[in-house]
Amino acid sequence: MKTIKGPAVFLAQFMGDNAPFNSLDGLCKWASDLGYKGIQIPTWETRLIDLDKAAKSKTYCDELKGKINNYGLEITELSTHLQGQLVAVHPAYDIMFDNFAPDKVKNNPKARTEWAVQTVKNAAIASKHLGLKSHATFSGSLLWHTMHPWPQRPPGLVEMGFEELAKRWLPILNVFDENDVDVCYEIHPGEDLHDGDTFERFLEATGNHKRVNILYDPSHFVLQQLDYIAYIDHYHEFIKSFHVKDSEFNPTGKKGAFGGYNNWIDRAGRYRSLGDGQIDFKTIFSKLTQYECDVWAVMEWECCIKSPEQGAREGAVFIQNHIIEATEKAFDDFAGAAIDKEKLKRILGLK
Repeated sequence: MKTIKGPAVFLAQFMGDNAPFNSLDGLCKWASDLGYKGIQIPTWETRLIDLDKAAKSKTYCDELKGKINNYGLEITELSTHLQGQLVAVHPAYDIMFDNFAPDKVKNNPKARTEWAVQTVKNAAIASKHLGLKSHATFSGSLLWHTMHPWPQRPPGLVEMGFEELAKRWLPILNVFDENDVDVCYEIHPGEDLHDGDTFERFLEATGNHKRVNILYDPSHFVLQQLDYIAYIDHYHEFIKSFHVKDSEFNPTGKKGAFGGYNNWIDRAGRYRSLGDGQIDFKTIFSKLTQYECDVWAVMEWECCIKSPEQGAREGAVFIQNHIIEATEKAFDDFAGAAIDKEKLKRILGLK
């Protein structure tokens, strides 16, 4: 079995204008001082990485990696969640998702998609330059507006949607394959890949492309009322990335899974800091270890009550306490003996 690596932290939600959260050096020292051993880097944050340069220059990547290593940290994965989202945007969301795009492609969906595709391809090359094997991203969505089918979906719509999504991603997946890096889609509400069935639809639409894999985050499954433990049993071979994030679901007579358009703090389903929600992380870490999932345990903070600073302080300890040092021996080895075939035959009554 493999011991899960960690603790690590996704830096996206901690970026800010004040030190130490406004620079790579500041965040690295902060994370290291809290006991983290790895960082997941959001590539849209130019204060952390120049993705275009990283795709062109191995020397730049060596220097970046060296700087991070000097703080006792490793890069777990690069993230293109925002750019991946822009690979597939339904026109209903154009205005809001334009916020994720550079000014040069705003108000131009075709140019925005082309930019997103090239940017995620660059992340594949940069990942190879950095010696990474997994990459974190979103799939984007062409079908989410039809998730609750009213009016009813016409026949063939879902199939066509996944065919188009696969068509957009296949050239990207091939670049990742050329660079020996797995694409880990965060299974997430709002994405066309939001549960097990949709992951399987996409995998099939890509011809079972070997680079199609999963970023497992149980918090999103609680909000969907999906069995996040059984999910590991079904898809452990695809889990190549892991966000450790807590959540809770407390339905009332007024609100449930859809949330009633409420702010996060007033929703039935909401994200919480580690240990403050309902997720059974002991079983999750046991399952991932049992199935030899070679992943970093990366804390993602999105709590609607607790501060990010407290969440980060507590998160490092929480993850460290949940990492299982995988055993290399069976507990009853002491009672074993060398193989004696003649003795085995006698036990079975064959002699």
